Amino acid sequence: MAGGWSRDGAVQDQIEDSVNDAVAAARARLPRGESALYCRECGEDIPEKRRIAVPGVQTCVACQSGKDASVRHSAINRRGSKDSQLR
Repeated sequence: MAGGWSRDGAVQDQIEDSVNDAVAAARARLPRGESALYCRECGEDIPEKRRIAVPGVQTCVACQSGKDASVRHSAINRRGSKDSQLR
């Protein structure tokens, strides 16, 4: 049920847009091309199973985990609540 100036389904549309944006951002970060045999960060061997599972991989699991932890997520506020704007 929508209220005010919003139409029915507007909240669901915002949720779907947020999910689609997150999926697009994740796909953009995926490696492409030929996989490296050795990690570009630490020089360790990249296991064959990882190279097959993630085509174009350039880093080992440990180094990639560190990089993933440092990625900042989008700060787009689609909820519009005051609490979400007080970051």
